[in-house]
Amino acid sequence: MTRKDQASPVEPGTTVKGVGQERGKSRALYTAEERVRRDESVWTIVQGVLAPLQFLVFLVSLALVVRTLSTGEGAFAADVSIVVKTLVLYTIMITGSIWEKVVFGKWLFAASFFWEDVFSMLVLALHTLYLTMLFGGFGTLDQRMLVALAAYAVYVVNAAQFLWKLRMARLEGAQPAAAREASNKAVAA
Repeated sequence: MTRKDQASPVEPGTTVKGVGQERGKSRALYTAEERVRRDESVWTIVQGVLAPLQFLVFLVSLALVVRTLSTGEGAFAADVSIVVKTLVLYTIMITGSIWEKVVFGKWLFAASFFWEDVFSMLVLALHTLYLTMLFGGFGTLDQRMLVALAAYAVYVVNAAQFLWKLRMARLEGAQPAAAREASNKAVAA
């Protein structure tokens, strides 16, 4: 018997979720209590302000980095923009961690946002590598800019993850509360 034969089949149309969820069962992003904490937390507003700000800083910085790589000009402006982007990133990560603690009771890696947090750590690592290169004098200008581009590529994936979760939360919020609770209880059983 092959390994494939031993695996239980997944019915068509059944979703298979990740960390903290059983195969074939989906868990709502928020329990009723978590939704209340999310809606009442000032940190939700802070995240809502910082996320688009970070995206705007990213767009400006991306243009400056691409200009520097393609023309060799504007290196100082590109470096400043990446440092600003990194500071905004650190700010949103710290406040996001506080938000996660308030809503889910964990500083990071709550089941509902596990993979988003994993990618956030990679984004942080690449931005920090860039700062190390800049302030430590490691590598060439082009190498530094390429590290910034790698950080930005992972950031785009991470931003898409969060936008997807925002959409899921909105769709979930449109469901009647009784249906959300029944779904959570079914997964817990």
